[in-house]
Amino acid sequence: MTQIRNIAIIAHVDHGKTTLVDTMLKQSGTFRTNQTVAERAMDSNDLERERGITILAKCTSLMWNDVRINIVDTPGHADFGGEVERILSMVDGVVVLVDAAEGPMPQTKFVLGKALKLGLRPIVVINKIDRHDARPEEVLEEIFDLFMALDANDDQLDFPIAYASGRGGWAVRDLSEDRVDIACLFDLIINHVHAPKTVENAPFAMLITTREYDPYLGRVLTGRIHSGTAKLNMPVRVLNREGQIVETGRINKLLAFRGLERIAIDQAEAGDIIALAGLEKATVAETVAAPELTEALPGQPIDPPTLAMTFSINDSPLAGREGSKLTSRMLRDRLAREAEGNVAIRVIETEDKDAFEVAGRGELQLGVIIETMRREGFELSISRPRVLFQTDKDGNRLEPIEEVQIDVDDEFVGTVVESMNARKSEMQDMRPSGGGKTRIIFLTPSRGLKAFCSWSLERKFTKA
Repeated sequence: MTQIRNIAIIAHVDHGKTTLVDTMLKQSGTFRTNQTVAERAMDSNDLERERGITILAKCTSLMWNDVRINIVDTPGHADFGGEVERILSMVDGVVVLVDAAEGPMPQTKFVLGKALKLGLRPIVVINKIDRHDARPEEVLEEIFDLFMALDANDDQLDFPIAYASGRGGWAVRDLSEDRVDIACLFDLIINHVHAPKTVENAPFAMLITTREYDPYLGRVLTGRIHSGTAKLNMPVRVLNREGQIVETGRINKLLAFRGLERIAIDQAEAGDIIALAGLEKATVAETVAAPELTEALPGQPIDPPTLAMTFSINDSPLAGREGSKLTSRMLRDRLAREAEGNVAIRVIETEDKDAFEVAGRGELQLGVIIETMRREGFELSISRPRVLFQTDKDGNRLEPIEEVQIDVDDEFVGTVVESMNARKSEMQDMRPSGGGKTRIIFLTPSRGLKAFCSWSLERKFTKA
């Protein structure tokens, strides 16, 4: 049986995680020596390439010294944070990637906190060490302070460190070592991350972590096998978080991640990350299991949406100038397909039947959906985004609050503080960040950040 290590790479936007994964794939021999591979190969979506960000979590796999390493490349923006949180449930360790100049940033803190609470053992990689403004010693201190602030245990605080340049193709344990390749990073993963914990002689069970829609296969469900063996055409049942049966069916297609491809296989063992098809109702946080299993695996609930927009058909006199998909039926079917593969959004048909409320985690997430549909030929009328409120058990009205971190030139600190105060922000911290810049942290209502350029750390609901 092949040894397995399952890891996730977590980092803030543009700290180089997708480029590092490219290097890992190339140096592990996953690609042929003469094979031409696009830069940032994991970002396969057109919008991901254009914006330089990762939107969808993706799995890949490589072999190193007879050990299979399953790697999850995760989004770095909080609008897609729901993808990140669920991914952590199917890995046994995380590589925390931090820019050698910028240091720990909001999404680093957000996802790392989740990983530490799950008991995952981190490996810290200080990336882009070849930047002219790199400050590795100070960044390492900031990382340690962050671990302390997030209540890391003693084992997690004893994290191994590597210094790397994903673009340069090297990693070292000490900056005085020769900078040749990233072999030391592979060795760290194999030696520091434990093998998946599996239940011996137990029936097949898998927690669904991500869901997507394929026009040929239908729902494609990805997760890590918790116990037993998954076999092609085997009968299974789907259990919700309360243990109730959602549906029964068969595994019509079993897929494994090998490099950048998903290949069809006949069976997979416990501990491996796979994708399967053949079920019509199963969704994220539910359990796919053998018919004899009656208890569901514990799963993380889907994050509630914080913003909503109304999508409707273009009924202006200029309709049809830029697109060909103009009917409400086409719009309804397209949004239904989007909801089928994207569990982080919610689509509700409004009373007039020609408009639909689409709710998601933020403006960037909804903006990606709008741009994707525009490129597909849809002409849409879009309302202004509005914040979604909740009510707690005591009847208090709750609204989403974001922690915002801003790095700004010292001379503009006053202007930024004044602008954020006008948006009902509360300053939490302000300190020099080096190079004539100041780092300021605010707590701000989401309604105050609409159309305001910021990187958000975390959304949580608090009393309005």
